[in-house]
Amino acid sequence: MANVRPIIIKRKAAHAGAHGGAWKVAYADFVTAMMALFIVLWLLNSSKQIREAVGGYFKDPTGTSKLVGSGETGAGDSFTLTKDNMDKLKDELQKSVREMAVFDKFKNQIEMTVTSEGLRIELLETEKGTFFPSGVAEPTDSARDLLIKLAQELGKLPNKVSIEGHTDSKPFARNASYGNWELSSDRAHAARRLMQQNGLGPNQVTQVRGFADQRLRKPKEPEDPSNRRISVIVEYIRKEAEPVDAPAGTPPESPPAHPPPDAKNEPHK
Repeated sequence: MANVRPIIIKRKAAHAGAHGGAWKVAYADFVTAMMALFIVLWLLNSSKQIREAVGGYFKDPTGTSKLVGSGETGAGDSFTLTKDNMDKLKDELQKSVREMAVFDKFKNQIEMTVTSEGLRIELLETEKGTFFPSGVAEPTDSARDLLIKLAQELGKLPNKVSIEGHTDSKPFARNASYGNWELSSDRAHAARRLMQQNGLGPNQVTQVRGFADQRLRKPKEPEDPSNRRISVIVEYIRKEAEPVDAPAGTPPESPPAHPPPDAKNEPHK
């Protein structure tokens, strides 16, 4: 028993782990910061269109603000009137008009229809002269309120706008040089001035037209007061390959006349 050696157990000292997992978090933060830096540098050297597109995504990742009236941007922002979505604008404008305090007074005198030109908004007159007094080119307070409301909404769109004036067939002559043609044009220009002062862009109006009684709303009742009206047309933006429709009443373009092959060689008779 004296020769039995004692059992010696050797234990290796445990080393601390490789700093745990903290280095992974720090490395991930570093990579994220570098990626953000590269994105910022790329944006600084990109075009304005790309910067706006990227910024728009972060402001509205779901794309809901592209719908009229949705989001905090208000009606019309990021919205373009095309054949596919003009009904949305019509619904939104009708909703805005209904919110006006005086809507009940002339709810039957506002018509919005989709045509080949775009969205046509018409303010139909009454016998009492709701929007324009008889024979006067300056709008009433009711017309001013409505036109200002429309201008504020349409001014948010990139679409162009045309404004038309119409009269009925009752003879009107302030003097020998002023009649329904002048009155319809003056009313259209009065509407244009008011709308451009209250929301429409300076270059947004492309045409101001006076038609007198040549485009009656009720041809069988030429003296009906609803034939007296102001029309605001919001023209939709067409795709490059899409043909442009001529306004109603425009005659078709005739092909150029070409002389017969030997006409230039024939002597004049």
